[in-house]
Amino acid sequence: VQLQASGGGLVQAGGSLKLSCAASDRTFNNYVMGWFRQAPGKEREFVAAIKPSGSSTVYADSVKDRFTVSRDNAKNTVFLQMNSLKPEDTAVYYCAARNGVILKSSSSDYRYWGLGTLVTVSS
Repeated sequence: VQLQASGGGLVQAGGSLKLSCAASDRTFNNYVMGWFRQAPGKEREFVAAIKPSGSSTVYADSVKDRFTVSRDNAKNTVFLQMNSLKPEDTAVYYCAARNGVILKSSSSDYRYWGLGTLVTVSS
């Protein structure tokens, strides 16, 4: 499956952005979708994931209550709504997909990756 993330940009602290990730595969609803991010000089880290049905989600503690992951299976798209952004949220954000229904937070559990989209939060 091919993934294409979009929606990144420059935003002031406290602002919001909504990222989208479009998938090419018509079996999109068979995949757990995850969001990861990588800040300059840091390891890639987990942000959020959502089950194929959208019935369950999981978040990193650092983004809980600020970010919301959702999906539209009819449009083969997953979203990441980011509110109350902080400068430490600055990173390249990646979407990823894994077969199955179990939510995972390790990047090694995701087989398919899209190119990232840059989010910059200014103070």
